[in-house]
Amino acid sequence: MEATGILKLRVILDKDNAEKLILPSRPNSVQALIDEIKSRLNFTFDFQLQFHDPDFDNALCNLVKIEDLPAIASVKVVRLVELDRISTSTDDTILQTDSTDTIDSPEHISTWPEVFIVPLFSYEVEHVLREGNAAFDKNGKVITLTRDQKHNILETMGEEIYKIKAYPSTTQIGKAAEALVRKHPCLKERNSDTGWEGWKNSLRHKMGNQRKKLSKASIMDAAVNAGKRSRTNPDGASPRANIKRPRRGEVNFLPSYPSGETRESLETRRLEMVEEFKKTSAERDIPLIHQHMMRTFALRREEIVTTSPPVSELKDRWPALFHETQVSTTTYITFAAHRVCCVLLMIFLEFSSKCTGFFEFIQVVLLKLDDERKQLKPKLQTLKNELV
Repeated sequence: MEATGILKLRVILDKDNAEKLILPSRPNSVQALIDEIKSRLNFTFDFQLQFHDPDFDNALCNLVKIEDLPAIASVKVVRLVELDRISTSTDDTILQTDSTDTIDSPEHISTWPEVFIVPLFSYEVEHVLREGNAAFDKNGKVITLTRDQKHNILETMGEEIYKIKAYPSTTQIGKAAEALVRKHPCLKERNSDTGWEGWKNSLRHKMGNQRKKLSKASIMDAAVNAGKRSRTNPDGASPRANIKRPRRGEVNFLPSYPSGETRESLETRRLEMVEEFKKTSAERDIPLIHQHMMRTFALRREEIVTTSPPVSELKDRWPALFHETQVSTTTYITFAAHRVCCVLLMIFLEFSSKCTGFFEFIQVVLLKLDDERKQLKPKLQTLKNELV
């Protein structure tokens, strides 16, 4: 379709914010419109568009065809994955250049998107689905896939899910299965209340196989949970015991070592940093410490996740981690520690009886100052079990 006509849009960002956008011509595709909105409004995240469809009393519908969009319309931005742009000072240039080489494995987003985007499958499968969807729209007939075709769908969907989360919940897998059937209604199951229950179960098993395969390939976030009880290892821990997975919003949970690095080379860098901290503040090579901290991130994460060392041991092995310059670098948050301590003290003095559980959680669970002797309250123990 040729790009013609002025397009006036009300771009809805959230319930309280919207932007007016006037385009001199209608873009040729939905993706072209998304790119134009990104450029005009300086968005740094991926999203899809929904519009108020006049055919359905202005109910929100996903914008699939640019022809469906009226000349004057309201479109809603639905975020898929937010790409945070962390700005750093010129003093941190060495961190920016070095960090691009630190993580070689794909990052997990960890936050499940509002709308799961179904990936493209092989050429053959896409052709079969296109024909099947046309037949379904015409007479409601579903298709029967061959074994190879179903394998391709599950394999591709599993890879797409793994990009977001290595350990998705059953509900999240169900969302992916629902999105698959919504995009390709010819895959709807006849004897299913939802139409996608079987796909959900298949995807759940596929994710288990995916993690097992990646574990054999030494992908860290999958391999960390390997070696559990099996036929070849009957004395191992239960497969479901102490599963190590990222918490909500956590990325780079267990990245692979940087290219060209080994455990031995990273350990050498760690020892060099320890030696630097034996010097006075004026004698320390801060740029070298910054560089080594970025390069050893994977080793540090491996130690923390797999062994859960106490804070005292971490301070001995990674003194730079507790240095004020690294606190802001590691967490991307700059704060005045003394102010935080004062606020916590005020809370404790004013609401000590009501905040007992709060401070007990910090002391016992986060700081591990109990030496494994303190018995937690049931609610705190439940919270600890969910976080570990």
